[in-house]
Amino acid sequence: MSCWETVQAYALRSLGYGERLLPRADITLCEQITLIGSGLIWNVYFGAIALSLGFGLATLLALGKASSQIWLRKPAEIFVFVFRGSPLFIQFFLAYETFVLLPKSGIPINLGFVELTADTRWLTRAWAGALIVLFLNTSAYAAEIFYGALKSIPRGDHEAADAYGLTGWRRFRRITWPTMLRLAWPAYTNEAIFLFHATTLVYFSGFPAWRQMGDALYYASYFADKTFNPFIPYPIVAVYFIALTLMIIAIFGVINRRLNRHLGIPKRIRYRPQLIR
Repeated sequence: MSCWETVQAYALRSLGYGERLLPRADITLCEQITLIGSGLIWNVYFGAIALSLGFGLATLLALGKASSQIWLRKPAEIFVFVFRGSPLFIQFFLAYETFVLLPKSGIPINLGFVELTADTRWLTRAWAGALIVLFLNTSAYAAEIFYGALKSIPRGDHEAADAYGLTGWRRFRRITWPTMLRLAWPAYTNEAIFLFHATTLVYFSGFPAWRQMGDALYYASYFADKTFNPFIPYPIVAVYFIALTLMIIAIFGVINRRLNRHLGIPKRIRYRPQLIR
């Protein structure tokens, strides 16, 4: 099988498309690169969805922690403390065991005039159960970042908002929230990078790989066991994640420049030989 045929057979193998059987003998470098890259699709899925959903929850949690109302502040503080204080690996394990203990027939919901049954089997699948854990975990870390940024907003910004008569939602949307994001964005970029790296724990923490459809590290571990040589598949995973990290930095850098466009950050100095004497 040529390298191009290998790509056609295994490029979408982690999603259930293409060749069903994994290579067992005479494993080539092309097969390793292709299958590990195929598994990376799941890492991108977990990271992108959890980060997108967690951004909204993190904002609400940060506002809750900064609230003067104890019934808002205490639940937010407890949530952030629990998910920041416990290891992510343990959170995956406990979540999977909890989902397995749920009734396989579903949870009955009695609405009085009708009784519904909520299906729970899908929670034991990694695409849903692990995503929920990552979503809650990154929300807690990002909430602490946003909370620190809220507390760091200069007093002059609030005084300017008062001078212009901005209150309530208008003040939050035009002053508080943009300033919070601008201050928190460098640290939030690090959290995004950490989240994508943490997705490699999904299939090593309890959630099974259904039909051998795992992530990048799952296939790297498979090749390391079959070839007895971990010095090829694991560096391939590292290269993939370095490339993914560079993409995250580039995307978040564009957003950061957008958030700080009003500061008049100078563009890069271009090389102009005519100015050199």
